[in-house]
Amino acid sequence: MVSGAGDFPTADTLVIESTYFGEEHPARKEVESAFMDSLHETLDIGGTVIIPAFAIGRTQEILMLLDAHGIHPFGDGMGSLAYKLMMQHPDYLRNHTHLKKAYKNASIVRGRKRESVPLDSSVIITTAGMLNGGPVLHYINKLYNDPKSQIMLTGYQVEGTNGRMAVETGIIDNDGVIQQLRTKIEQYDFSAHCDDGELKDIVKEFSDMGTENFFVMHGDNTEMFAEWITQEIGVEAHAPANGDEFIL
Repeated sequence: MVSGAGDFPTADTLVIESTYFGEEHPARKEVESAFMDSLHETLDIGGTVIIPAFAIGRTQEILMLLDAHGIHPFGDGMGSLAYKLMMQHPDYLRNHTHLKKAYKNASIVRGRKRESVPLDSSVIITTAGMLNGGPVLHYINKLYNDPKSQIMLTGYQVEGTNGRMAVETGIIDNDGVIQQLRTKIEQYDFSAHCDDGELKDIVKEFSDMGTENFFVMHGDNTEMFAEWITQEIGVEAHAPANGDEFIL
């Protein structure tokens, strides 16, 4: 949604995430191609595609992808509010004209209009991205027993969420009702986080510019990343726990 960073500034200290340390993302074009191929397969047999997506960033990205492939989806949930906020600051967006076009070509659903959305060969992008509440549960309730339709997850599914349970067991808790999903379920890596190689490249670049202190956060492998920085780059790195204090 936004342009990549330009020249990095010099800094004594760098605080860096580590979400995908040790993991590589597949090439984005390959992900998009597989996503669209699967979506078309479902539409071709008369099924409906539900695309759960995070309201900020992911919804807008997927709408632009669908628009680029001539798909005019229904959009529901808080993604529309996020879009309006984004368009108040178009200069920060990589391609605000395409985003505006994508929203114009989508049918935005509000309130009672949700009941009138056709559920045959339709594409619906809606919150919540992990199936925990939001309009997505309304659509799943209508389609969970339809083997022609599918749910296409576009992001990470946290342990304990409906999304994780759907991927692992094919079951969700839909507002207190346990539903066995007969819909097809697929998960795609549209992550906006850096992967292993990108994280390491950032650390190397800052180190080359004189950064001496690194703090690693936001990930399951913070200590491993900090250890890699210390051993491979030869500078001080920490994976602080909540409450740890450091004087710089």
